[in-house]
Amino acid sequence: MIAVALAAFAFSFALVPLYRIACEKVFGIRLERGAVEGEAVAAAAKPTVGRMVTVQFDGGVNSKLPWRFAPNELSMQVRVGEQYETTYRAENLTDRPVVGSAVPSVAPARASGYFNKTECFCFTAQTLQAGEGRDMPVRFIVDPNLPDDIKTVTLSYTFFKNDGLTDKALAASAHGASATAPRSTP
Repeated sequence: MIAVALAAFAFSFALVPLYRIACEKVFGIRLERGAVEGEAVAAAAKPTVGRMVTVQFDGGVNSKLPWRFAPNELSMQVRVGEQYETTYRAENLTDRPVVGSAVPSVAPARASGYFNKTECFCFTAQTLQAGEGRDMPVRFIVDPNLPDDIKTVTLSYTFFKNDGLTDKALAASAHGASATAPRSTP
């Protein structure tokens, strides 16, 4: 029985690299590169003189997240191998703090391995207080090795409500409010 439990435990850890291998080898989708790796790719890239690519931006929210979320600019022309920055605007439409997590997507799928985010709000969960709005930056580099037939890349984000962290934020907010509320005297 212990051997079965240990085997199940080991198998659960093996799922992460197996998923990555399946995505990259079977489906041809290269998964997200980290910020350090993306900067290293840009530093090592051979400059491609003059090649320009259009990057389109898109954003939305899941129906359970009471936010407004959209890119501040819909597209930009970028030179491959150079770093660029754009921003997305998020607004909490409620009267309480809400935590959201962004899931990025790059289209076409075969361009995903050539689009490197060096800074992104999607790397961590985002907390917006009641009624708060915020511009959130994304810094990115399009790898010079992007296939020549790809002229347009679309970066899209969908924000989802993070229920666990929202509950913690609400509890912290309620605790802070009760600590600062005036006390009545008997």
